[in-house]
Amino acid sequence: KLVQSCHERGFEVGVETNGTRQVPDGIDWICVSPKPRTSLVQTFGHELKLVYPQIEEEMSPSHFTQLDFMHFFIQPMATEKNNEYLQQTLEYCLQNPQWKLSLQTHKIVGVR
Repeated sequence: KLVQSCHERGFEVGVETNGTRQVPDGIDWICVSPKPRTSLVQTFGHELKLVYPQIEEEMSPSHFTQLDFMHFFIQPMATEKNNEYLQQTLEYCLQNPQWKLSLQTHKIVGVR
């Protein structure tokens, strides 16, 4: 009902989810950002976002490339190794052009 009500008022509806539940019908933009040690149920959408690198093998970008998304983004993990992880992420994108760099600007500028 909420999605329908938003559409009736001229709004588009976008969601970001960890993908552990199926997104309801009628959503205009679906962004899935999987997390380690969870079961991915939402396997299609507009964009898939991963934090990179991850320790867990199941979070390797290569495990997600066959899913039905229009855009594949990886974001460097924000830690004390920011520059190292940014370099690793850039190198991964250059070697795997299906993936695009995405920056968590709120973390870069210090917004919490």
